[in-house]
Amino acid sequence: MFNFRKLTTVVIFTIGFFSPAPAHGADFELVGRELARMLQNGHYARLAFNENLSRRFLERYLDSLDGSRVYFLNREVTEMKRRYERVLHDRISTKSIMPVANSIHQIHRGRVMARVAYVKNLLAVKEFPFEGERVVMVDRSRASWPVDDLELQKIWSDNLENLLLSEMVRRVRLKARAIEAGKPDPFRRKPSTKKAVELKFDRLLTSIEELEEEDVANYFFSAVTKAYDPHSEYFSANEMSQFKIDVSNELVGIGARLHSNDNGEIEIKGIVNGGPADRQGELKLGDRITAVSAKNDGEWKSVLFKSLDRVIEDILGEKDALVGLRVRREVNGDDRVTDIAIPRGVVKMKDELATARIYDYRQDKKSLRLAVMTIPSFYFNFENSGSRVSVDVERLLGRLKKEQVDGLALDLRDNTGGSLPEVQRLTGFFTGRGPVVQVRSKSGQIRALNSLHRKPLYDGPMIVLVNRNSASATEILAGALQDYNRAVVVGASSTYGKGTVQKMMDISEYMPILADREDAGWLKLTFQKYYRVSGSSVQIKGVVPDLILPGLSDAYENGEGFKKYALPHDVIRRSPEFTPLERNELFISELIEKSRERVDAEPYYKGLASEIQRAKKGLKENTVSLNLNKRLADLREEENRRALLIQERSKHFAAIKKRDQKELKISRLTLDDVNAGKLPSVDSREETDGYIRRTADEIADLEEALKWPNGIDAVQREGLQVLQDLIQAIESEDLAQVDTE
Repeated sequence: MFNFRKLTTVVIFTIGFFSPAPAHGADFELVGRELARMLQNGHYARLAFNENLSRRFLERYLDSLDGSRVYFLNREVTEMKRRYERVLHDRISTKSIMPVANSIHQIHRGRVMARVAYVKNLLAVKEFPFEGERVVMVDRSRASWPVDDLELQKIWSDNLENLLLSEMVRRVRLKARAIEAGKPDPFRRKPSTKKAVELKFDRLLTSIEELEEEDVANYFFSAVTKAYDPHSEYFSANEMSQFKIDVSNELVGIGARLHSNDNGEIEIKGIVNGGPADRQGELKLGDRITAVSAKNDGEWKSVLFKSLDRVIEDILGEKDALVGLRVRREVNGDDRVTDIAIPRGVVKMKDELATARIYDYRQDKKSLRLAVMTIPSFYFNFENSGSRVSVDVERLLGRLKKEQVDGLALDLRDNTGGSLPEVQRLTGFFTGRGPVVQVRSKSGQIRALNSLHRKPLYDGPMIVLVNRNSASATEILAGALQDYNRAVVVGASSTYGKGTVQKMMDISEYMPILADREDAGWLKLTFQKYYRVSGSSVQIKGVVPDLILPGLSDAYENGEGFKKYALPHDVIRRSPEFTPLERNELFISELIEKSRERVDAEPYYKGLASEIQRAKKGLKENTVSLNLNKRLADLREEENRRALLIQERSKHFAAIKKRDQKELKISRLTLDDVNAGKLPSVDSREETDGYIRRTADEIADLEEALKWPNGIDAVQREGLQVLQDLIQAIESEDLAQVDTE
């Protein structure tokens, strides 16, 4: 899933990372004042702290509370604007902002509770017709707030009817697929349609009831920061802990994958092999957590309908400290409750670490060895004692060099960014010494960040795979390799387009020494823009690949240009020390021509055009029918289209699999394999992840589409073909030069 909070090019800026603080909790009035001061003094945009910015504060706050325009009435919003939109900048500066934030939040809280009560009453007394020509708006983010209670009630009644109808149609679809596959009814142990929808509102009610002052401050201060740009953000202390986990890919916990189920319990969906829970041995796949004792001291906290983030906060903790889990499991048809104590330990999220594969091709008595390295994020550890992506990539490249690969593909799709120093170091592995990226401060000062590697670690043929979710630090790497003419960039029409740099600042360090500073939170502040060594910013425009492949993302509004208050695109001078390689040595025109012929003939891409058009049409219409017969007819049409697609792809994939078996041998390279004598082969029949055991998911299995043979999807397959074309073109050029000498 696309993680917006990981969408960052970040450096760390703090004075004393861990400092003692009073145990009373933060004074959020003081936190707000210091936050405002830090934004005024440090943000790149240097916005005037005035009424115009105050309007943005309120707009962002209302969007965070009611982005779908289903709680507040228009007159309430008008009154809030009258009272607050001109004064918020002044109130946050003078320590009187929390009464405003709490007042608006209390109105929102009351509206949520009233709407949930209204919906539960409708569920109890109303029979929905599911007929007629009525439709409901899917995305209300650009709609107006309702004018009165009657309009609001209609919106909620229609939305409830749509939820019921969607769940009914979903169950019809999945039951049919289960029958088709000879599997049991996937909903045989699930609550009824009506109960399943009611439970969604129980969860919503619980989430609003458990909110504390820290949460209200979080909502409001995040609105304040996002009024400057999409990537400045306030992090509560708990969110900062989660952010550290996200960017370091390791945590101190039990080593289990958790999921909120329909009954409000937390279900064990995966157990990390060799992790704390696995070593302790009592926790089982499919167990359902009902309560947690964070200190294993007999004090139990119910997790029913609690947000997953809140539950995880209690499960994480200090290494070797016990956490108590009260679990419910089915034994011989009966539910039994068991209390389990698990010592916490360090868990590495290996599925988020850099990995590689080696593809050995045997074609026309020739052999070719290609490598694909996947970098999910530019992860780093705040204390520099754990995982670092540049160190991991360096190790993988060292082994690939020993394996004598003929070409390398970097797969950076869905990599949303990470550490600027890490990507700065890593880029040099392919370019050698020289500027990697330029940064400009709010004062206008420009400086180049250089790689210190005298020679590249890998200097062979190379491509880079990107998509619309390739963002931030990823765009630095892809842009630098493109500017240096070091690699051919292949992928979607452009990358995300985030050209700003953030730093993490501990707000408590800027508060008075005697103030209550515990849990003050952190500011992720946009303080620089970065520019490619060629001088262009990737802001808004992103990195445009040399070779563009069609993608479903082309139908959606995904990217920096669709975000409110995004900073503008601009261009600065070229880096003085930037010396690119020869562009003609990449043979771009020749590669495009050959790729276009393959894409035009590839059945996957032929069908993709119609999928893109259907997606665009649905987004434009932005409505869905409330007529059951119409929805079932649409379902039959969709299922017929799916059946035809599966039939076509089954034949196509069978032919690909047969060709792979004849021409291709695949080896796996993880960080655990770097020093192995022989790299393990990839078995096309493997369905399990080597580092985690997962529970079967009947519904997810039925939703799953056909998998590409050997896990090599259409984009990666075409990328490997482009890499082969590049190698062939280089060899032909070398032969031509020898012949002329």
